[in-house]
Amino acid sequence: MRKALAGLALLMPLACLAAESIQVEANTVLRLPAKSESLSLDRVTVAEQGALLIPARVKVLRIEHLQLGKNARLGVFPNQEPLRIEVLDGQLADGSVIAAQGASGSFQKPASAGRNLVLHLQNVDVTNLLVDVRGGVGAPGFDGLDGADARAGGCLWGSSQAAGDGQNGGDGQPGAAGGVVRLEVPQGFPVELVKVRLEGGVGGAPGKPGKGGARSGERGCLIYSQSGGVGGQPGQPGAAGAAGTAGRLEVQNF
Repeated sequence: MRKALAGLALLMPLACLAAESIQVEANTVLRLPAKSESLSLDRVTVAEQGALLIPARVKVLRIEHLQLGKNARLGVFPNQEPLRIEVLDGQLADGSVIAAQGASGSFQKPASAGRNLVLHLQNVDVTNLLVDVRGGVGAPGFDGLDGADARAGGCLWGSSQAAGDGQNGGDGQPGAAGGVVRLEVPQGFPVELVKVRLEGGVGGAPGKPGKGGARSGERGCLIYSQSGGVGGQPGQPGAAGAAGTAGRLEVQNF
């Protein structure tokens, strides 16, 4: 999701928050400013290929009327706290997406889980909705260091020195868990039109092994030659990280 959004236009200023009505133009991205953990909006319209980003601190978002154009999306930033989205009335066009995947891991921090969502859809027409709460990809393992090169012995003193072995690559870190989606819909709602992705994140790539140090050649001296040092052995690659556990979908009719 993040790569796709990066290719869109720069974030637009939010001009009409005071009116509690938000409109995102086609092929643009708007970040919803959040001054509190709970927001109530009268009307949200996201045009075709547009995206509205919901900050991590928001825990409750209430929308009187939601209009998502074709391939429009609500993007949810990762957070350990669940997010409740209540929509009283709306139309979600073909290709609509609510994306709340976890963040990929890095050398500084582990991957984060897909965000837990409660989606309360009251009087909402759905054509084809994707809810994505996959876990983040695990951090890659560290690459092993290369071994030092060998040295030949000196002509007057000192014996040859063998090359150092390469270090083993580090193991990839585990992927994060998928999120939990609770879908609250009225009786008769076409749940089959909502596709939910709950997979845990892929494990991190294994670290590459370090190369063995190079052997040294013979050293030519005045009367005799000194043999070179032998080369080092390469390290072993690390193991790939384990995949994260899958989330789950809960459906409650009212």
